[in-house]
Amino acid sequence: MEKETADLGSAWEYQGCMIPKDLYYDIENQVWLRVNDDGTVTMGLTDVGQTRAGRLLHARIKPPGTKLRKGKPIATLESGKWAGPVPALVEGEVVEINQRVSEDPNFINIDPYGEAWIVRLRPTYLERDLKELVTGEEALRLMREHIDEWDIVCMRCM
Repeated sequence: MEKETADLGSAWEYQGCMIPKDLYYDIENQVWLRVNDDGTVTMGLTDVGQTRAGRLLHARIKPPGTKLRKGKPIATLESGKWAGPVPALVEGEVVEINQRVSEDPNFINIDPYGEAWIVRLRPTYLERDLKELVTGEEALRLMREHIDEWDIVCMRCM
């Protein structure tokens, strides 16, 4: 039986998981990226990622000024059942961290795509790095496959 996908304007919803249409995704690591008007990018954990991790308890985020190669950790998150890195989706320099997430990582479980972003970077090779991420209908298709494979139903931990 096909599970329904709702189109909520700027995001799709599938199995309770929000999938914003305007973001780029690394499906394997469940990290999202938004290109900002000032040339920076904002990154965070997806709704699926926060659900799989459980209530986040600790966050260590690389400080501003840190230069990172693509794939290297920008942060390490830890919950009661999981700990792991959040990889940089682009090469670049950390320009800002989300202090609220640093102090209260559980905020990611509440608002993963809004105010609970993790880091902002100034990318070095944005166009090149974006080619390896998915967006739009392709992101929806791959996210649905991932959700089905792992039998995920998203929820927000308060």
